[in-house]
Amino acid sequence: MKPRRWISAEWSPRQVRKTDRTNNRRQDQKSCRFFNSQEIPSDFLRELRGIKYHTDKIDRLCYVDGKSDWIDLRSAEDVKLKAGEHRLISLGISVQLPEGYEMITAPRSSTFRNYGLLQSNSIGVVDESYCGDNDILRMPVYATRDTEIRVNDRIGQFRIIEHQPKIVFEEVETLGNRDRGGFGSTGRA
Repeated sequence: MKPRRWISAEWSPRQVRKTDRTNNRRQDQKSCRFFNSQEIPSDFLRELRGIKYHTDKIDRLCYVDGKSDWIDLRSAEDVKLKAGEHRLISLGISVQLPEGYEMITAPRSSTFRNYGLLQSNSIGVVDESYCGDNDILRMPVYATRDTEIRVNDRIGQFRIIEHQPKIVFEEVETLGNRDRGGFGSTGRA
């Protein structure tokens, strides 16, 4: 089955505000695409079940044009962490995914640099059964230094993919291929 695009490039952008961390001012940016039910193809509406925002203090989910097909997740709470502390940070949303799909969550590439945070489970997997009103997405983090996250800071990202198809494993005595040198061997002569 061909992967589905969740938002078409022909939909019109609306202005959003982006936090400028260097001087705490907010600036308008026209690179985020939102959508409403009149703009979405009918077959997509049958697939998308819903999203519930638990706060009005975070920007709505959107694609960032020309950047990626991953969608940013934002902190829904102000958090102060000391080095070595662990916390589940609320992302302020609950979702109902289409049947047969799952959400993969991961930190943004800048999360460690900006906040010194590691997502403690490496990636998150949210399946379609995690869909109650109070099944709020959270990001488990470990602080490597003292840090502060503010409401609406972008700390994570996600994408939605179809479940892996059923796989039948066939046990063999040998794979019949040349060895590359084992784990960590890429790029060695």
